[in-house]
Parts: sequence; structure tokens; C-alpha cells
Amino acid sequence: MSSKDEGSAVSAQNKGSWSSFLKSIATFNGDLSTMTAPAFILSTTSLTEFSAYWVEHPSVFVAPAKEPDPAKRALLVLKWFLSTLKPSYSSRNEKLGSEKKPLNPFLGELYLGRWEDEAGTTQLVSEQVSHHPPVTAYCIWNAQHGVRLQGYNAQKASFSRTINVKQIGHALYHLDGYNEDYLITLPAIHIEGLITGSPYVELNKSTYIQSSSGFTAKIEYAGKGWVSGKKNSFTAQLYPTGKEKEPLYTLDGQWTDSFIIKEGDGKHKARVVDTYDAKALKGTPLITAPIEQQDPLESQRAWQKVAAAIVKGDMDKTSYEKSIIENQQRELRKKEAAEGREWERAFFTKVDRYPIFEQLAKPLAISIDADKTNGIWLFDSNKAMNAKPPFNKNM
Repeated sequence: MSSKDEGSAVSAQNKGSWSSFLKSIATFNGDLSTMTAPAFILSTTSLTEFSAYWVEHPSVFVAPAKEPDPAKRALLVLKWFLSTLKPSYSSRNEKLGSEKKPLNPFLGELYLGRWEDEAGTTQLVSEQVSHHPPVTAYCIWNAQHGVRLQGYNAQKASFSRTINVKQIGHALYHLDGYNEDYLITLPAIHIEGLITGSPYVELNKSTYIQSSSGFTAKIEYAGKGWVSGKKNSFTAQLYPTGKEKEPLYTLDGQWTDSFIIKEGDGKHKARVVDTYDAKALKGTPLITAPIEQQDPLESQRAWQKVAAAIVKGDMDKTSYEKSIIENQQRELRKKEAAEGREWERAFFTKVDRYPIFEQLAKPLAISIDADKTNGIWLFDSNKAMNAKPPFNKNM
């Protein structure tokens, strides 16, 4: 959210509903994502669509494939990851004036598309692979440059002075040309601006990018009033794995604005290697099929009546249309249980082990937490190749 949005995004007629909603959050026990929010704070976008925010800038996404030096490649992967933060956690709701509560996807929900630009064709498959707990899996690839990103994540929201969202899962970035993998952990989120009625996302704690080529990137997030005094701030360092005190590069700035990349520890007049301006770089729009040509399982078609009701601010109509989808899903689950079968995922398969994750996770001392994501989910190329129309229309 931009600085001009520091005031309240809640209109006068909605002040009472907003106050009641805040009180209900403070006393709610359980995952806040299951709560029904007032229509004016609901997003028209499903969480399944959030996977597209990884690649708003395809040319930055594929840039590491062109770099022969392994340390500089790792730096470019870090730069690309930082470029995803603004679309992932801020710009998606800038036009709306504040952060909105996304729609909770149903099991089997799909979001398919592609980007076309100077990087060629970059493709996206996003699928809701679990409903209890909610888990979204995705695969994004550019065959021309041999770059692929896949992963999955769940979100668990709670309240303690503010809304806190724990992201469970990971992403794995792969370069065919160098047979390299980069394990990416996901940032913790909390929501600021609740009292003023103009909520926005702030990232906190640390995340890592661990490469198979022997480099580690550590990103530390900070909010307004801490160190820099600016919201959406971060510092990051890239170093040989196990040598955190010997950084090769240091990056700092704001992930919603701009940042600087310097050599070494970034101090003592360190040379500036590169800069990045998040506001200046125009994003490439994702191309999706027209809604009338989409399958009923695709997000935009499935939620179009709900989205229309949200835009009108009609809470009764919103609840009515949502209940239709929810009841259909309940009936499907009952039928599957009666027939002794499970919903077949269209593009992803559950596996027992993920060796490359285990290898890269060791230096970070993290686990895969498969019990919290209903399993380990991998993109299944065979399923993708055999996907029936219209699922394969963008592939």
C-alpha cells in the first residue's frame, strides 16, 4: 500500500461493521482464514491465483540462466526473489486502498495462464491440492531458458495484538543449464493498520535461499519504526554456505520501493554492483482464457458470481453464492467417501520423500512439515502432458 493510503480505507457507513469485525477477530479461537469477513474487506481474488505473483517480471525470473558465474547466478536468484515481494504482498491491493481477505479456494481449484514478453513464453499451473488444511501447489516454467519454479504453501492465521500469518511450505527454483536448485523459504506475515481501518502487509523474521552450488542468502525483514524507520524494509546477504560472516554481497532497501546491491558487507564505501526499483519496473500481465472458455474448476469462472457480489458490496448475495460452492464441495466429499475414493489432482502428485529438499534443507536445519500440508506435493509432468482440454489450452 502506498504512503497516500495512510488514512482509513473504511468508509463512514462501514465503520461499525469494521469495529465489530475487529472485536470478533480478537476473541476468535482457531484459524482466522475460516472467518467470514464483511464484504468491503473481501478480495475478489482466490488464494489459488496468488501463485502468479512469483513471476510478474519474467525477464528477471529467467535472468540467472544467462549468468555463467555461480556466485553471480545465486545473486540473480536472490534479486528475482526480492522482486516478487511487492506483487506478492503489496501491489495486488494498492488499487483497492488496503489489504483484503482473499477467497478460500476449494479442492481441485485451478488457475492456468502464461506470460508473453522478451523472455518468451512462461507458463503457470496453480492447483488447490488440499482443503483441510488449505494447500496451494504451483509450477511455473520457461522452457526456452530452462527455468522452473515449483512449490506449495499453506497459511495459518492467528491474532495476537495484530493478525499474524504463518506460511508453511517452500519453493524450489531450478536451472536446467547448470542443474542447480535453490530452496526458498517463505516469510512470516503480520497485518498493520488495523486500528486505522487501512490494513497492509508487513513481513517479519528471516527467510533463506539455499543453493546446490554452495551459496546461502539470508533475508531479514523489518517494519516501520525498527532500524530504518521505514515500512517494508529488509537487509540481505549472500555468502558461501557456512560462512555467514564472509558475505559476498549485501542488499538493503524497501521491497515495495527500491534496493541497492553492494559488494562484501556493504560497508566502508563498498562498490555498488546493481540497483533495483520496484516502482519503475512494469509488470507483465498474465494471459488467461476468457472466463466463458474456462473450465468450471478455474478460479475466475468458479468465483465470478461471488466476485460480482463483493464488488457491489452485497453481503447477502456474497454469502449466498459462496454457500452454493461450499455445498457443492461438501456433496462431492460425501460422494467420494461413500465410494471409497479420493479427489484426483489434475497436475500434482503426493510423494513420500523429496530428496532435493532434504539435501538443501540440511544447512538451514529446517524440515518439510508434510503433516501440516497434507503431504509433499510435486508437479507431475505426465499428468500435465495428458491433461484434457481445456486444462491444457495454456500449456
